[in-house]
Amino acid sequence: MEENKEIGRKVTINLLKANIFSLILMGVSTVVLLSLFFMIWKEHKSMDEIFNFSVNGLVIIILTVIGIVIHELIHGLTWAYYAQSGWKSIKIGMMWKTLTPYCHCNEPLPIQKYKVGVIMPCIILGIIPAIIALAIGNLLLLIWGIFFITVAAGDIWMVWLLGKEKSDNMIIDHPTEAGFYVIEEQD
Repeated sequence: MEENKEIGRKVTINLLKANIFSLILMGVSTVVLLSLFFMIWKEHKSMDEIFNFSVNGLVIIILTVIGIVIHELIHGLTWAYYAQSGWKSIKIGMMWKTLTPYCHCNEPLPIQKYKVGVIMPCIILGIIPAIIALAIGNLLLLIWGIFFITVAAGDIWMVWLLGKEKSDNMIIDHPTEAGFYVIEEQD
């Protein structure tokens, strides 16, 4: 970690480790959620019913891209809700070198509000669809939920890192890296 005297202490995620974490998260969430799904639905639906869906590859690509854009918009809308300058504090874009979409809030936020903005896409696009899929027996929706839980691996890791910080600190999003600056409350 390095210190920027004007901003605060820098905390970033190692992208190689984040990718490894993402693969582990995908494996664990797939095993757990599919096991739950089949435990719940094996007595109520035949395998033909469970796997009876046709999927158009182009539709999957389009829905995935739309979902990823919505993921970033959810970050932005949540942070804008808490930011004093609202949507003016939010920048959404694409790092073309790495094909990585991003959302950046250029205004410091209290740590708890920043965490809500970090984890909200995982909840809305991953966890809620997975729970609904388990409740209604829709395997395709469960796959969507697993995918967007996996996409949020870096966000989950960020929340874990934020959990190590004092709750009265302020956080400002790092403008170019996966991470943030901690603005420590002066005693």
